[in-house]
Amino acid sequence: MATLGGRHSLTAVRHLDDLLVSEEFVRNPYPTLAVLRDTDPVHWSDSLGGWILTRYDDILATFKDVAAYSNEGRLGRASAYLPAEARGRLGVFAAHYATKGLLHSDPPDHTRLRRLVVRAFSPRVVEAMRPRIQQIVDGLIDRVVDVGTMDAVEDLAFTLPLTVLAELLGVDATMGPRFRGWADRLLAFQGQNRPAEYLLLAAQDALLEARQYLADLIARRRREPGPDLISLMACPGDGTEALSDAEIINTGITLLTAGHETTASLIGNGLYTLLSHPEQWARLKADPALLGPAIEEILRFESPVARQPRLLQRDTELRGQRMCAGQMAFQMLGAANRDPAQFPAPDSFDIGRDPNRHIAFGQGIHFCIGAPLSRAEGQITFRAILDRLPQIRLTEIRSTEPAPDWDVTKPNSRVLRSLSVTF
Repeated sequence: MATLGGRHSLTAVRHLDDLLVSEEFVRNPYPTLAVLRDTDPVHWSDSLGGWILTRYDDILATFKDVAAYSNEGRLGRASAYLPAEARGRLGVFAAHYATKGLLHSDPPDHTRLRRLVVRAFSPRVVEAMRPRIQQIVDGLIDRVVDVGTMDAVEDLAFTLPLTVLAELLGVDATMGPRFRGWADRLLAFQGQNRPAEYLLLAAQDALLEARQYLADLIARRRREPGPDLISLMACPGDGTEALSDAEIINTGITLLTAGHETTASLIGNGLYTLLSHPEQWARLKADPALLGPAIEEILRFESPVARQPRLLQRDTELRGQRMCAGQMAFQMLGAANRDPAQFPAPDSFDIGRDPNRHIAFGQGIHFCIGAPLSRAEGQITFRAILDRLPQIRLTEIRSTEPAPDWDVTKPNSRVLRSLSVTF
C-alpha cells in the first residue's frame, strides 16, 4: 500500500477508503490497520465518515478525555448525512439515540446511571451466578457430546450469553433468539458514520419492537418488582432514585445488544484461535492454570469490539491533525491491541503473555460494565471444554484448515458466523 499521511496519491486514498468499508477488511483488518498505525495513526476516512485512531496510547488518552471524545449523540449522527426526506423516515431512530442511557451519556448523567446498573454486575453478584452459568454450559454440552460435532457459535457461544441475559432480565430463555435478531439489526449500522439507509431503517424496525417489549416489561416490573435487572433500574429501593422509563429503555436496548455479543465473540473467537494454534491449545491442556491469562490473550488478539465511535465535542488536535467539533473518531481496538509499542510480537498468540494491558473492554468511565460477567462465562465455558471435550478440533473441510467464517454484516463486531468442531 502507498505511504499515507499527507504523502500519498489520490488513487491510494480512494483505494484505502474503499478497503475500509469492504468485507475483505472486516475479515482481516490487521494488515491495513498496521499500515495506518505506522504511517497515518490519525487518519481521516471519507468512507467511514470520521477519524480513524490506531495507536494504543492515542486511544487510551481519548478514552479518558470524555469532555472532548463523547458518547452522547454518537450513534444518532449516523443518519445526519442523509437528505431531509430520508431523515424524516428515521424519526424513531433519531429520537432513541438522542435519549440518554448507560452507553449514550457522559457525566453527570452517566455517573448516576452507572452507579445503579453496576450493582447487577458486581464481582459478588457475578460470583454468585457461577453455579448457574456452569449448569447452563453443562446442559449445552450434554446436547452435543454424543453427537461428536457441533457448530460452536450457534450451539454454545451465542446460546450461553443469551440464556444468561434472559435470566438477568427475568424473562423466559426462549426470548434469546428474539434478542439476537434485534441485536443483529442494531449492530449492522454501527462502526461507520455513513451507513446505508436500509441499514438504518432495519435498525429502526428493531428499535420499535425492542422499545415496545421493554416498555411492557417495565410496566410489569413497576407493579411487581423482582430480583431482575429491569426491576433494579425501575424500583431500586434504599432511597436510590429510579431511572426514568426512557433511560431504562435506552439502557435496556444496550444490554440486549452488547449484553451477549461480546461474550459470544470471546467464546467463538477464543475457541477458533486456540484450536488454530495447536501448540497453545496443548499448552493450556497441560496447564489449565493458564486459563485466566489465555482469556486475556484472546481478548487482545481478537478483540470482540472492533472499534468504538466517539463524537468530538470541541475542536482538538491529535498528532498534528486538527479535529473539529461534530466530527466522529473511531477508536480501532484491534489496532491498539496489536500495537508493537505496547505488546512485543503483537501478531503472535501467546497465552502466557505478561503483562497484557489490552483495552478490549475499553478504559476509563466507560469501561465495559459487563466485563466481569463476560470473563466468568468465558472461563467456565473453556474449563468445561477442557474437561469434557479434550479431543476437540476444527472440522476439516476438503482436508484443509478451514478458513474462519467471520460475520461481515456487523463491522463494529469481531465475531464468527459459524465454527464447526469435532470431538
